[in-house]
Amino acid sequence: MQKIFGGKSTTPKKALLLGAGFVVKPTLTFLIDNDVEVTVACRTLESAQKLCKDVKGTKAISLDVENAEALDAEVGKVDVAISLIPYTFHPLVIKSAIRKKVDVVTTSYTSPAMVELEKEIQEAGITVMNEIGLDPGIDHLYAIKTIDEVHKAGGKIKSFLSYCGGLPAPEASANPLGYKFSWSARGMLLALGNTARFLKDGKTEEIPGHDLMSVAKPYSTGYTGFAFVAYPNRDSTPFKEKYSIPEASTIIRGTLRYAGFPEMIRCVVDLGFLSQDTQDFLKPSSNPLTWKEATAKILNSTSSSEQDLTWAISSKHSFANTEEKSRIIAGLRWIGLFSSDPIIPRSTPLDTLCATLEKKMAYEAEERDLVFLQHRFEIEHADGKKETRTSTLCEYGDPKGYSAMAKLVGIPCGVAVTQVLAGKMQKGLLAPYTPEICDPLRNELRDKYGIDMVEQTVA
Repeated sequence: MQKIFGGKSTTPKKALLLGAGFVVKPTLTFLIDNDVEVTVACRTLESAQKLCKDVKGTKAISLDVENAEALDAEVGKVDVAISLIPYTFHPLVIKSAIRKKVDVVTTSYTSPAMVELEKEIQEAGITVMNEIGLDPGIDHLYAIKTIDEVHKAGGKIKSFLSYCGGLPAPEASANPLGYKFSWSARGMLLALGNTARFLKDGKTEEIPGHDLMSVAKPYSTGYTGFAFVAYPNRDSTPFKEKYSIPEASTIIRGTLRYAGFPEMIRCVVDLGFLSQDTQDFLKPSSNPLTWKEATAKILNSTSSSEQDLTWAISSKHSFANTEEKSRIIAGLRWIGLFSSDPIIPRSTPLDTLCATLEKKMAYEAEERDLVFLQHRFEIEHADGKKETRTSTLCEYGDPKGYSAMAKLVGIPCGVAVTQVLAGKMQKGLLAPYTPEICDPLRNELRDKYGIDMVEQTVA
């Protein structure tokens, strides 16, 4: 059987797809639809078989990537390894690919551990393509497009803001956080503790993780139907160099959430529910505490009555006003923290809370998600004229198909894999930071799959 890649007749291309997360399925079906034979590898065979169910041309295997010999055996059978497992394991996959001279694609940021392997990657003559999902991924493709256009016309990027949110669609957002979990609640909550660094008016600013929600502010995207708040995310300062915008005095990349989210999270942090300290009363038990009993212990309340719990909360957290206090207390009640329901004990306040949030805040069968991504460029043209330009992606999930998040991570990943297999990418450690890499990816995503960011001059 012969397949077509890059216009040339070849034997079928083969891929090893590592992972069991929500983006694996759209990547898998994309590759099968593009005539790639795929082996899906998970730590447990059952997970791999579940992903391969009803998808022809796939093979499911059990594989531990920490077993170098077993990993080499599977990597050596394919043309490309796609690593959709946690980023800390990517270097193991890359080292195997170096040994077997096989290309690699990931959707994760290029980590220092990957950079340490750059020389070996080059010597092996392979491509290791990273940061090609949604954020990172699609965001880079359109940031580079506008920056390149402005620079070629002799203009300057004076300010660059980029915010992205993976959220429930408005009609599915009726809970105190305005949020639902399509992935680990723990991962999302822990990310809120990361220090944020960014450039603002020529100065580097740093916000400790515990203060992050205090700097969240309403953010106008120009789409007035959405009430978003925005806050900075991780370290934006390297993008001055990565995006080649040394002239920019402000560079902020961050996260969008619905209004009300920061205040709820700030309260939960102040009350100690995101603590990762092991507590004896939260250890797994055949007779677990009720939530109100656990809350009383976490707050050191005099009793588990709602009145005493509310008093304890007020002593640990300052509310802006009575209205905010009523809303947040109602939110804590909705979560179940004052209830007689038994906790799902997981040793720490954070993990015990996550167990309940994942139950109460999961997507229902007919609910859809929303991805909203927007860049805002402040441009100074060669003639001195100034312009504010936005690039916006607003995508809803399909309850009968893929979520917006899964699609917008999985399809760009799949396109990158097929371009690597077709020999359209250079060798080495890559990420989409140049027009040479970005333009073909962006054009194919737009022309073949309708994935596009809408550009507008707004001022």
